Amino acid sequence: MKAIGFNRPLPVSNPEALLDIELPEPELRPHDILVAVQAVSVNPVDVKVRAAHTPAAGQYRVLGYDAAGIVQAVGSEVRNFKVGDEVYYAGAINRQGSNAQLQAVDARIAAKKPRSLDFAQAAALPLTAITAWETLFDRLDVNKPVAGGANALLLIGGAGGVGSLAIQLLKKLTDIQVIATASRPESRAWVKELGADFVINHHENMAERVAALNIGAPSFVFSTNHTDRHLPQIVELIAPQGRIALIDDPETLDVNPLKGKSLSLHWEFMFTRPLRETADIERQGEILAETARLVDEGIIRPTATQILHGINAANLRRAHEMLERGDMIGKLVVEGWDN
Repeated sequence: MKAIGFNRPLPVSNPEALLDIELPEPELRPHDILVAVQAVSVNPVDVKVRAAHTPAAGQYRVLGYDAAGIVQAVGSEVRNFKVGDEVYYAGAINRQGSNAQLQAVDARIAAKKPRSLDFAQAAALPLTAITAWETLFDRLDVNKPVAGGANALLLIGGAGGVGSLAIQLLKKLTDIQVIATASRPESRAWVKELGADFVINHHENMAERVAALNIGAPSFVFSTNHTDRHLPQIVELIAPQGRIALIDDPETLDVNPLKGKSLSLHWEFMFTRPLRETADIERQGEILAETARLVDEGIIRPTATQILHGINAANLRRAHEMLERGDMIGKLVVEGWDN
């Protein structure tokens, strides 16, 4: 089968950073489904792994942590899917990814794709939907009030893929006011369109900007990037006993300042459940099924903003380069295989 992989970490400008390769078809485990991949989305995790991982000698690493496709076969323990089902999922970081014509994925972390979306639009959703959902409802527990805190959440990095889903989930499923950060006119317009109540610039003093809103100290902060840089201002602006979540990878994080306000810190890593095969691994499939329902009912809108045609090494290198610029709004998708 066709696939796109790499065998050494290289800058994306190098033509060998990602290569068109041929691989054998994957073998199924009992809980797996075999999926003919129709579209993939590219995420920051793809860029991070490509830049830092060195596969074993003679081996290729296949990236891809978002996909939509058609079930070709099911494992012996699979009960909720059949051949021909159209599915979407985010996969697992310890298995070969979706940048291949066929992928084996644990059925417990997959769901039938939204009926109202094509494969490209569906492929943009899984990783960001799971990340946003787990952060808001599993980690921050936003439906549990913080005594004395404003019923508000500061979302740092509102225009990215995760932020785009988080805004919608908060506005459609809770009564929490959303303060989203965005710095460019187009990203500010995007988060307002998605439903953010307030927009501030994260390059300015966020504590001052939040205070100027006159809504009180937010109970929650969801930081998607540069948490180490933003943490002093987060501690200043958040309500005592508030809850902070992050999804990025700061080299160091000084949490001592959190003690004075009894703040809690929650790290979200959406691969934890599939990587550790946790007792509640099926929760990710449930989240995706609920997301599909919300999309089909018009409650949540898709977030794909750019679509490249042709799943091949050249297009995926282009996609990685676009992500590395750090100015993406929404999600970037690559669809279809070259004949």
